[in-house]
Amino acid sequence: MILLEGQTCYLRILIEDDAFSFTELLTANKEYWSIFEPRHESSYFAVAVQREKIRESNYQMRDRREYNFGIFETATSRLIGHISLYSIKRLPFSSGFVGYSIDKHETGKGIGTEAVRLVTQFAFEKVALHRVEAYVSPRNGGSLRLLEKAGYFQEGLLRKLLYINGVWEDHYIYAIVEGDF
Repeated sequence: MILLEGQTCYLRILIEDDAFSFTELLTANKEYWSIFEPRHESSYFAVAVQREKIRESNYQMRDRREYNFGIFETATSRLIGHISLYSIKRLPFSSGFVGYSIDKHETGKGIGTEAVRLVTQFAFEKVALHRVEAYVSPRNGGSLRLLEKAGYFQEGLLRKLLYINGVWEDHYIYAIVEGDF
């Protein structure tokens, strides 16, 4: 079990027993998160589907290709978000992507920034990556600020990168390299 501890939150690899609480989190934030993420079919919000997704992610972790963490509030141990280090490539790239979502009631408190810093440190120190990247919508001001506070730099605009809710959306690419951290 991988546990990354911060001051306001801690990150723990999601396990199959988390499927119910994770599904509750997804359902509670369905509309809020769909602003910047593709909408999902109703079947996506079933505990059995999320249990299988967690199981698959843990297989990916065994191959060191993905790490899928729950974000838990330190004071209560309540699941308040998720963050992943994914699409890990080895040399000659030695890179991966970070993606995250925080419960709508917990945004603006610095929890997401702390979670990104924890995963970034894990990526450099434990996974031995050289570079971590993130895609973010130009319309998502909170996430832009979060990445910049976590030490990421905007490197460019990727035009019409992701198909979200019927529209091809531009996204900035942000990155941090191990020497910047």
